[in-house]
Parts: sequence; C-alpha cells; structure tokens
Amino acid sequence: MINFAVSIHIYFLMIPKNYKHIFFDLDRTLWDFEKNANETFTDILEKYYLKDRGISDFYDFMNVYHKINLGLWDKYRKGQISKEELNVKRFSLTLDSFGIDDNDLSKSIASDYINISPTKKHLYPGTHQLLEYLKDKYTLHIITNGFEEVQYKKLKHSDLDKYFTHIITSEDAGYKKPDINIFKYALSLANASPMESLMIGDDIDVDIIGAHDAGMDQVLVDFESVLTDSKSTYYVNSLFELKLIL
Repeated sequence: MINFAVSIHIYFLMIPKNYKHIFFDLDRTLWDFEKNANETFTDILEKYYLKDRGISDFYDFMNVYHKINLGLWDKYRKGQISKEELNVKRFSLTLDSFGIDDNDLSKSIASDYINISPTKKHLYPGTHQLLEYLKDKYTLHIITNGFEEVQYKKLKHSDLDKYFTHIITSEDAGYKKPDINIFKYALSLANASPMESLMIGDDIDVDIIGAHDAGMDQVLVDFESVLTDSKSTYYVNSLFELKLIL
C-alpha cells in the first residue's frame, strides 16, 4: 500500500516547472558547515593548548559553542549586534563557560577561525555532481547571510565558484535572509522573475519562508530527516533527489 503523503510528494515532483534561475544557500546546503567547523576547531584547540586550560572534551566545547553561536547569529540577522561583535563574542562567551576569561585569546581565535574555516573543503555528497548537471540547464546563484569575505573564500577553496553567476551576500544586499528585500535584490541582480526562480536551502525560517514571501518556489534540504515541514514547495533528504525536480 502506497503511503498517501509519499504519493503526494512524488506527484508534485512530477509537475513540470519552467525554472530558469536556481538560487542556493551555501552553509549546510552545499558546504558542510559542521564537518568543516569541527576540523577547524581541532586545529585551534591544539594551537592554543586549550586542553591545558581546562577544555578537555572537544565535544563539550563544540556543544557550548554551537548553542552560543546560533543565539548570536539570530541576533545578527535581526540587526541587534554587529558582525564584529558576533565574531569575537561567540568565542569569549564559549571560553567563559569553561572558566577562561581572556579577551586577547578570544580575538586570536576569532581571527584564526575566519582565516582557517573557509579553507576547509568538505561538501555534502553529490554537490559537484549536481552542479555539473545543473550548470548547462539553469543559471545558478548563491544567496547567503555569511560574512562576505568568508563566503567567497569557501567557494574558491572548495572549487564551487565556477558554477555561479552571482554570489549575493547579505552584506552586499544590505539585508539578511529571511528579509524579502534580499530576495528581491537577488532577483533584480539576476534579471529573473520569481515565477522562473527556485530557492534551495536548509533553513525553514531563513530560506524557505523568505523565498516564499518573495514569490519564489523553494526546496527544503533536510539531510538529517529531522525537520517538520509543511511550507516548502519541495522537500528532499539529499542533493541527489534534486534531479527529480530539475
């Protein structure tokens, strides 16, 4: 017996759409943020001998950091803190949680993280294969809230920049996802209409709702199969599934 929800999902995937422009989020959609961050922090913890200063468990450190980082990024998207505050404060608050009060160390780690992390090259399975498949069929773009200088380095070091016509950053647009204006800016820059455009991302609130409000169809990419989604036009668990849509 065919599951009703699955049959509906497949049915909508089979509806032909005349997309011309595909807009991708970068972090956690193509670029494996967690894997690259973990590798970067392994380098940093060894460089500064943080085990000798009380951080004995890498995963404890990462769990604290991720919680603090997510909260600060939410404030950054809402315009409540600056880029500079976010970059240093996420490390000073994390170190403080382990009893380390050292602002100079926080600044050094912040600088190293910005320099090292974008050189990491871990991508989600199928990233290059998908983009090779799409590049001659559609015009491809990136829309990202990440720091401009960092995102460009990520794309270059992971050999992704060659696929994209426009790299739209929140700093360049003057707005952050999910603000409708960053999507309008991206559409204008690409000379694309919402009806012929598709947004692909991993975040319901940031990528999916923002694109929906701008009149664009959307794909929610849920690699871990943990999101409850009823908002996106399409839903996939891997990049390989995107070929069913495109």
